[in-house]
Amino acid sequence: MVDKKQKTRGLGRGLSALMADVNQEIAPQDTQPKKRADMRVPIEQVQPNPDQPRRAFNDDALRELAASIAEKGVIQPLIVRKHPSAADIYEIVAGERRWRASQIAKQHDIPIIVREYTDTEVLEVAIIENIQRADLNPIDEGAGYKQLMQKFGHTQEQLSNVLGKSRSHIANVMRLLNLPDGVRSYLIEGQLTAGHARTLIGHDDAQKLADHIVLNGLSVRDAEKLAKQGLNKPKQAKTRTATSSKDADTIQIESELSAALGMKVAIDHKPDSEGGRLSISYKDLDQLDDLLRALSGG
Repeated sequence: MVDKKQKTRGLGRGLSALMADVNQEIAPQDTQPKKRADMRVPIEQVQPNPDQPRRAFNDDALRELAASIAEKGVIQPLIVRKHPSAADIYEIVAGERRWRASQIAKQHDIPIIVREYTDTEVLEVAIIENIQRADLNPIDEGAGYKQLMQKFGHTQEQLSNVLGKSRSHIANVMRLLNLPDGVRSYLIEGQLTAGHARTLIGHDDAQKLADHIVLNGLSVRDAEKLAKQGLNKPKQAKTRTATSSKDADTIQIESELSAALGMKVAIDHKPDSEGGRLSISYKDLDQLDDLLRALSGG
């Protein structure tokens, strides 16, 4: 659990300033002006961060970067800190791709900029660097946002300001984490887009619908229609009979609220009355926490 003091501290010390270095790590190395390194050290004195959330690196992209480094050298120095327990060893804060590519390019030494960061701040930076990747799938992106909010107490508004992403984008991506495991796997593998997946949030048959969408290569528009109609027409007809007392507007509001919250929403409006009952069903305590955070504006 994040203690109260940590939750209220805002963004980590130096995190906003480091964002420029993180962004330069993501951009092609020959598109940024060269920054002055503190020093050059033998490449074997630099080690990756063991808590780096990104474990997979594209081999083709690494080879392209290695070819550039072999020709021009490392333009952007790595951001490092002194190793917590080993003398003369530096731990990577940002720039692991450059370190890996430099090894492929058979570089003997590498430029570094030394910063002082705590273990917590290093993890924060690693997660944010991971989120900024252009090739990141929506599930890993959403998990990164969730980590930043739960581990460090950041709000969606703070993340929006620092990362340059809209608050609605962050909220929508995080809602994808509520989908069944199989649907999330489709997203990770690129068989479904975030647009497809959003139509399935809060749907009881999300997995079956996702299987059908992938098998038939449906567009997002077709996926939206499928989510409304369902796969089993007799079952759909039965459902309509059970809810025939609800008008089209009420059903539409239920659908929109379910999609927005990532949970099943039912509206029971009393006939000839201004009042009624709104029910929200959650599957686990994580969903309940998400609901409470949304209602409190967190």
